[in-house]
Amino acid sequence: MADAVHQEGVYEEAARDAGVDATEPSVMPAGPHFVHVKNHGLITISVMMATIMQALDSTIANVALPRMQGTLSATQDEMGWVLTSYIVAAAITIPLTGWLAGEFGRRRVFLISIFVFTLASALCGLAQSLPQIVLFRFLQGVGGAALVPLSQAVLFDINPPKEFGRAMAVWGIGVTMGPILGPALGGWLTDNYSWRWVFYINLPIGILAFVGLLFTMPESRNAQSSRFDFLGFSSLAIGIAALQIMLDRGQLLDWFSSREIVTEAFVCAVAFYIFIVQTLSARKPFLNPALFTDRNFVVSNVFIFLVGVVLFATLALLPPMLQNQMRYPVVLTGLVTAPRGAGTLLAMILVGRLVNRFDPRLIMAVGLSLTAFSLWEMTHFSLYMTYWPIVTSGIAQGLGIGLVYVPMSTIAFSTLPSHLRNEGTAFFNLLRNVGSSIGISVVMFLLTQNIARVHESLGENITPYVAANDPAAVAAHIDLGTLSGLTALNGIITNQAAMIAYLDNFRLIMICTLLAIPFLLAIKRVKTVADTHAVLE
Repeated sequence: MADAVHQEGVYEEAARDAGVDATEPSVMPAGPHFVHVKNHGLITISVMMATIMQALDSTIANVALPRMQGTLSATQDEMGWVLTSYIVAAAITIPLTGWLAGEFGRRRVFLISIFVFTLASALCGLAQSLPQIVLFRFLQGVGGAALVPLSQAVLFDINPPKEFGRAMAVWGIGVTMGPILGPALGGWLTDNYSWRWVFYINLPIGILAFVGLLFTMPESRNAQSSRFDFLGFSSLAIGIAALQIMLDRGQLLDWFSSREIVTEAFVCAVAFYIFIVQTLSARKPFLNPALFTDRNFVVSNVFIFLVGVVLFATLALLPPMLQNQMRYPVVLTGLVTAPRGAGTLLAMILVGRLVNRFDPRLIMAVGLSLTAFSLWEMTHFSLYMTYWPIVTSGIAQGLGIGLVYVPMSTIAFSTLPSHLRNEGTAFFNLLRNVGSSIGISVVMFLLTQNIARVHESLGENITPYVAANDPAAVAAHIDLGTLSGLTALNGIITNQAAMIAYLDNFRLIMICTLLAIPFLLAIKRVKTVADTHAVLE
């Protein structure tokens, strides 16, 4: 009798965490520590539509910037704020997601976020000036910040522990496919319609996601009033904003030779110091320190940071290399990089079935090895190759990233108490975003430095005597006795130097990926993901 009463209490607690009423006839326990919810499929579809919409927007606008620049009569430096405003707004709002969901309820925060994101997308498409679109992009970042972490938390809550792997496979498809397919879709919309359609495309998706969740997502029951740690949040927000602006503008301003970058670095360091002190000393800090007592959660966050670096740094390098060095048009660039998404999709489908049968650490090791192999293939790229090496290496890297993403997401939350899930998913996705920003900034800085270094090295070997007998110079009909001929020769050298610099960056990312494999041993093995005591404590 006591066991039955205890089990009933467990069901009710699980129902509260899942945002449903366990007393309703429709809510029946499907197993220990889990309850069913109505319209499971519709909730999943609606959640994933919101996730894909936000993930697409992280890269889809990049290819439209040149067209936007002409329409808005802005300089390249000014157009950078179109991207920076979105990144900074999202970075500031993501840490707030956990507190908002706990204070006002996950359903309400999710619906408001979709509404704000969709409205801001429409306003971006209607913008007539640079200040308008920067403001609306900031608003779009505020609305989109909560979509990915809340979608992950919702999928955990509406699926039993044994289905966590498949749920994270579905979630991972949206998160990883969006940035991969964004440039291709953005290029096609910009070339065939207008840059404004890069934003208008969010409207039907956002409306369907909002209506779907409005009528299917259960009301959250775990909202609770708690004192807001203003100092903790403000210091974290200022630190992240300063870091993001520094990373985004550092390359443009030549990093620490600029007073602005030095100031931002100082503000970032001081703000993070205040945040750490506040977190360790406050009675109820903004970010719950209990998150970092779970070893698997901590290690998984290190790996999501690495995935952000590898995935987004590679995506940042490939399009400019194909367009500038190999003269690919925007649409063709999108087409040859899109198979990377097919590899990710295939991996997500497979790993959703494998994650409960094999050691997740083994699956992640295979994924990291495949990713490293694809990067090794990319170190052999040539200016004279066909597009097939780009396609095959992209598929291999897509497979690798997919095999890492799902087990990592599952491990991160399989042992984390459910009441920490809102904060955990927010922090998890925050680190992914920070990793992508740092990765992009580092590889772009190294690219610029290496191009100059290699150009100087190649130029040392170009003399009037060597160049006069150079078959390449003759084939290109370069007259070294004229200024135009010398300019053409310099262009050839610069192109070769840039290609070598890209290959060096691919090699560096490959080494970082290989070095991460031994750290998989730091993950504590969970005997089964369906272990109810590991999921609901």
